[in-house]
Amino acid sequence: MVNIDPVLYIGISQSFFAALLISTKKPNSVANKLMAAWLFMICIEMIFALINSTVIEMYSFPFITFTYGPLLYLYVRFMTDPARKFNWIALLHFIPFLAFFTVSVIFRSEPLVRDLRSFFRPDKLISLRIIYSVCFFFSITVYSTLAFIRISRHQKNLKNLVSFTSQKITLNWLKILSISFYAAYFVLFILGGLSMIGSYIPFDPYFVIFGFIALFSAAYSFYGIKQPVIFGEVVDDSNQEEKKEGEKYIKSGLKDELAEKYLKKLLAFMESKKPYLEGNLTIHDIAARTGISRHHITQVLNERYKRNFFTFINEYRVKEVIERFSDSKFNNYTILAIAMDAGFNSKTTFNSFFKSQTGVTPSEYRQKLTGIAR
Repeated sequence: MVNIDPVLYIGISQSFFAALLISTKKPNSVANKLMAAWLFMICIEMIFALINSTVIEMYSFPFITFTYGPLLYLYVRFMTDPARKFNWIALLHFIPFLAFFTVSVIFRSEPLVRDLRSFFRPDKLISLRIIYSVCFFFSITVYSTLAFIRISRHQKNLKNLVSFTSQKITLNWLKILSISFYAAYFVLFILGGLSMIGSYIPFDPYFVIFGFIALFSAAYSFYGIKQPVIFGEVVDDSNQEEKKEGEKYIKSGLKDELAEKYLKKLLAFMESKKPYLEGNLTIHDIAARTGISRHHITQVLNERYKRNFFTFINEYRVKEVIERFSDSKFNNYTILAIAMDAGFNSKTTFNSFFKSQTGVTPSEYRQKLTGIAR
């Protein structure tokens, strides 16, 4: 039998102290509270597993895992929409957890899933084992999918709000972890299935789960501690994204004449003030300086100029870079220095956007234009 006690001790210590750090992190947002709750639940499950393996079997099957999916999804939801208030309706996500906690207490003395090789044993509890497994797989699948969709919508919506990319606001780390979370559990489901139908693997997948949980909680807490609350201006407009394109701005009240006036004012402002030189420029900055509401700027750019805010601003930055390539006083500047001075704050974003606009890389463009390739 594999000794998993060292893994459990490490996982308990790591998840407990990480949860403690995040729960006292400022600002004490709903998202941080949810992350701390998830890490505490991981810690509790490992404590139960340690007691099960060393002292006494406390429950028939794991029930705390039914909190992982809901906590992942709710964390994503409140991280992408920091202005949202927590209410009791969110607690409905934890009904399966409460249901299987109750079942586990009732059948505490029954060895429901002690050995996966006897999973399909035709006894009175086989139906319960099947229901438990199906519900668990369904929970992990649904909540991982919802979290992925939510983050993807958030990232898409950012292009109408900001002119730059940053891990702090795109939440790419969380997207990768949510995919990894589901992929790891999916592999474990497969391994568990192989154990149920025969001796195809030389170990019990039940032990692998705790190694995975320990690693996942370490990665989750590492990024979670570093992740600030996304600034309040970046809110989730996914409800607008779900509307049909033709219906998106019907109720905005913006007349054609006024839309055209706003567009001209916006373009004149960009040419005269060059706000795009600011690396962290957002649509709220433009709205405050032009007196045009953020929603009207978005509508005008999307409908009249066929651009989102991200593309609109970065096209000006590319134009600025090209102008500086042609100016001899910038010959001693590197391409990256010129790009950063023109408002780009990421080398990757600059290179990919420049090539999408010109069809060639920045170094190729500069080499052809001036003979300088650096």
